[in-house]
Formats: sequence, C-alpha cells, structure tokens
Amino acid sequence: MSKIRSYFQETYQEMVHNVTWPTWKELQNNTILVVVASVLIALLIFAMDYAFGISGEEGSLWKGLLGFIYGSF
Repeated sequence: MSKIRSYFQETYQEMVHNVTWPTWKELQNNTILVVVASVLIALLIFAMDYAFGISGEEGSLWKGLLGFIYGSF
C-alpha cells in the first residue's frame, strides 16, 4: 500500500513542479493549427476518395481508378 501512495505522491510532485504547461495563448494557437491541419487532411482524403473511389451511382461513367480495377475482375 505504501508503494501506491508513494507513486501518487511522486506523480503529483512531477505534475506540479517539473512539467512545463503551455500558456493559454499557446494552447489556442496549437488548437487552431490542429483544427486547420485536420480539415486539410480530411479534404485531401475526400479528394483522393472521390478521384480513385467507386461511385455509388449505378449508371455512372466515372468509377475512378479502383472502379476500373474492380470492374475488370
């Protein structure tokens, strides 16, 4: 039981005295950066899925590269 108590005391000391926490402004800037990067990556994946993916419509002319490959089998 003393090892568990010691673990939590050491963890508390580490988090309070040794960890460098970001300022509110740094946190906001990093959050905006992550959101923008996430949106850009999502748009890139959407574009690749649209270009190379299989169209959901039955009579569609464009089925993408994967539609062409899957249609040949």
